[in-house]
Amino acid sequence: MRTSTDYLAALEDGRRVVVDRTPVPDVARHPAFAPIVRTIGELFDLAADPAAGMQVHDHDLGRPVNRLFLPPRDPGELRAWRDAAQVWADHTHGWVGRSPDHAGAFVAAFAAHPEAFAEERGLAKNVVAFHRRVVEDDLFVSYAIIPPQVSRAATAHAWEGEFVQVGVKEEREDGIVVRGAQMLATGGAIADEILVSCIKPLPAEDVDFAVSFTVPVGTDGVTLYCRRPYAPGATSAFDYPLTTRYDETDALVVFDDVFIPWENVFVFKDVAGLHKQLFETGAHLLGNWQAQIRFATKLRFLAGIARKVAAVNGVDKFPGVVEKLGELASLVGVVESGVLAAEHTATVDEQGLCRPGRQSLYGAMGLHAEVHSRVTGILRDLVGGGVLQVPSSAAELVNPDTAGDMAHYASSPGVASVDRVKLLKLAWDAVGSEFAGRHQQYEMFYSGAPFVVKGYAFGNFDYATPVRTVEDFLASYGVPAKG
Repeated sequence: MRTSTDYLAALEDGRRVVVDRTPVPDVARHPAFAPIVRTIGELFDLAADPAAGMQVHDHDLGRPVNRLFLPPRDPGELRAWRDAAQVWADHTHGWVGRSPDHAGAFVAAFAAHPEAFAEERGLAKNVVAFHRRVVEDDLFVSYAIIPPQVSRAATAHAWEGEFVQVGVKEEREDGIVVRGAQMLATGGAIADEILVSCIKPLPAEDVDFAVSFTVPVGTDGVTLYCRRPYAPGATSAFDYPLTTRYDETDALVVFDDVFIPWENVFVFKDVAGLHKQLFETGAHLLGNWQAQIRFATKLRFLAGIARKVAAVNGVDKFPGVVEKLGELASLVGVVESGVLAAEHTATVDEQGLCRPGRQSLYGAMGLHAEVHSRVTGILRDLVGGGVLQVPSSAAELVNPDTAGDMAHYASSPGVASVDRVKLLKLAWDAVGSEFAGRHQQYEMFYSGAPFVVKGYAFGNFDYATPVRTVEDFLASYGVPAKG
C-alpha cells in the first residue's frame, strides 16, 4: 500500500499552486504546505501498517487495500469502516476536515451505484473505473463542489462574463474543454485529484455548468489560488501546536480551457444528474458520516483541553465550572450518539451499499454549527484571560534573562510554568489564533448554509409518525357536552 514516501513523490507533478501571487515551485517542501503534507503522509503510513486495522483484502488485486476507499456492504463492514475512519480521525484529533477518507467515501458510494449515472458516453463505467483507480493507487481525492460567490442572488447563467463558474466550453469527440472556477478545494493543493462538481441546485438554464469530472491537480491549465496559509507564520510547534500540523489549504480552482477526457467525466450537462450522484447513490450520507466521526473526535479533543485547563487553574470543583464541563460532556455525547445511532439504524440498499441511518445522521449534522460554536465558547469562558497572558514565544521560558520570571509568575500550584504555558498555547491555537478563526468559520458552514443543513434534517426526519400520533390523540376527545 501507499506510504508517505510514495505520496510525497506524487506531489512532484508540476502543479500550479499560487500563494502571494507566486506559483509554489515545490508544494511538499514549501513552508505553507509541508506541515499538512507531513500529516497526510502519516495517515498513509498508518493505513499501510496492518496493525492499524485499516486494511482489507482485495480479491481482484490479490493484496490489501484501504478499507475507507471501499463501500461498506453490510453492518459488519460499516462498523469496520467507522473503526478505520476513527484511526485517521484520532491521528489528527479531528482537525483535518478533508482527509482522504472524506471525498474517498463519496467516490466509493458513486461506484456502488453506477446506475445513477448516464450510460451515454460510458459515464457510469467511468465512475466505476475511477473508483478502482482510487483503490488501487491509494489516491487522495479532494473536491470543489461550490460555485464562486460572485452573486448569491442569481446562478451562473445570469452572471456577467461567461464561464465564471466552471462549465463546458467545448465538446469534443475525445472529451470536453472546461473553463471557469469552483471552490472550496480544501486540501486541493496537496491532493492527487480534484473531483469537480456542483452541490448547489441549478436551474435548467445552467445546463452548461451541470458537470461532474475529476482532474489530476497537475493538469495543464489548472491553477489553485490558496487563501493565506497560517503555518509559515507559526513561530514554533510549542507556540502553535495545531497550526504547525493541521493547516489545511482552502483554494479557488481556476480552469483555463482545461481538456478533460471522457473517461474522467461522470455527469455531462445534466442538472438532475448532479443531484442523483450525491443523494441517490448514498454518497452524501457516507461522506457526511465520515465527517461526523471526525467532528466528534475534534469535540472530544476540545473538551479535553477544557477539562485540563479547569484542573490546572484549580477551579474544577466550582459548581459553575462543573456545570460548563457537564454541558461540554452533553454536547460531545449528542454528536457521538448521532454517529452510533446512524450506524445502528443503517440499511442495505438494493445495490448492496450499507447506508448510515438518515434521520440520526442528518439530525446530528443539523446542529453542527451550533455545537461547535457552543463548545469553543465554553472553552473560551474557562480559559478566560489566561490565554492572553502568556509569553510571546517559548524562548522566554528558556532564556536566562526571562526564565526566572516565567517560573515565578506563569506557574500554577503543582504545575510548572512550562507545562502551564504549553497548555494555554494549545488552548489559544484552538480558539484564538488565525488557524482557530478559520476553523470556526469552516465548521459553521461545513455542510452548507444553515438553511441547507436544517433542510437535510427536516427532509429526513420521520414527521409522519409523530403527526399521526398527535392526530390520533386529538381524535380521542372532543368538546364536552353541556352540563
